[in-house]
Amino acid sequence: MMARNIQVLIVEDDKRIAEINRRFVEKVEGYEVMGIATNEQEGKELIEVLQPDLVLLDIYFPDMNGLQFLKWIREHFTNIDIIMITAAREIDTLKQAMHGGVFDYIIKPIMLDRFTETLVRYKEYYYKMHELMKEKEIIGQEDIDQLIQREQMISGTDGQLPKGIHPLTLEKVLAVVKRYENGITAEEVGKLIGASRTTSRRYLEYLVSISQVAADISYGTVGRPERIYKLKR
Repeated sequence: MMARNIQVLIVEDDKRIAEINRRFVEKVEGYEVMGIATNEQEGKELIEVLQPDLVLLDIYFPDMNGLQFLKWIREHFTNIDIIMITAAREIDTLKQAMHGGVFDYIIKPIMLDRFTETLVRYKEYYYKMHELMKEKEIIGQEDIDQLIQREQMISGTDGQLPKGIHPLTLEKVLAVVKRYENGITAEEVGKLIGASRTTSRRYLEYLVSISQVAADISYGTVGRPERIYKLKR
């Protein structure tokens, strides 16, 4: 059964920016923009009627403050997640947003790669959370770590990726490895993600170095040894 798309509402007073954000969102598989609200009244009405999974929320509006709107969402719709997209750079604003439980805080102007990375991470979180809600009443530490430490798991010990390793490509490579429980070669990964064998092997070896993936040697039909990559258990 195919998972349904994540339903998104954009709350942004600048219609041009809202349209750009909509196009960015719909470039990522698994997302659907339900609507765009440009003021407080529209925002509240659309949230009450549509009840989206995710709200992309600005802070500066002529008729409201996005932080107060965030507080209203939290008081009335606890299941809705929020990503702030704003020009606000004040540390106190960021602190209030984080205390309000936003999934991410993105500074305008949006960089497509940065935004896409967040949407990929959120999608992984969203489906994992719903999977746990269906399967378990009590969760363990491993389940929690997969939810709240997803970025640290893929970024290494210091949270910074080395030169030549792009987070979106890394996500793709890891997703492929997860699907092939019996292991997969660098060449096969490359074909699946549209990259060269050399590129895919670089990413796979990085995942090995941070203990996310294990590598083993396999001898093919012609006797040539190949490295086989599997998700580390």
